[in-house]
Amino acid sequence: MQQSEKECGEFSIGELATEFDVTPRAIRFYEAHGLLAPKRAGQRRIYSPRDRTRLRLTLRGKRLGLTLSEIRELIDMYEPGRDERPQLARFLAVLESHRTSLMQQRMDIEAQLSELQLFKKKIRKQLKRR
Repeated sequence: MQQSEKECGEFSIGELATEFDVTPRAIRFYEAHGLLAPKRAGQRRIYSPRDRTRLRLTLRGKRLGLTLSEIRELIDMYEPGRDERPQLARFLAVLESHRTSLMQQRMDIEAQLSELQLFKKKIRKQLKRR
């Protein structure tokens, strides 16, 4: 990328992919889902600092296990200089809902593991009898 583009705060897809350790395909996927909106120069995508921030927040949301629609909703709520309390309140609600879901999954997994252990004991007893 040319120096003048760097000074303007523009990024190529390759630069963002390298910086965030994701593939260009993943970045295009996020773009297709409305999370990023790069400018075009012919076939080239030119990402702004805003796109870079949105990518960082998208990847953070994915690490938290949020869906793309939840991530997009939260990111779209943010506008610099605006009261961020509604966004933070919604983020807290999404996190609590996700936590509740994960806790339920944990209980389900623990129940399945207990059931598996019970079946293993039964099968071992049957094998010893034969």
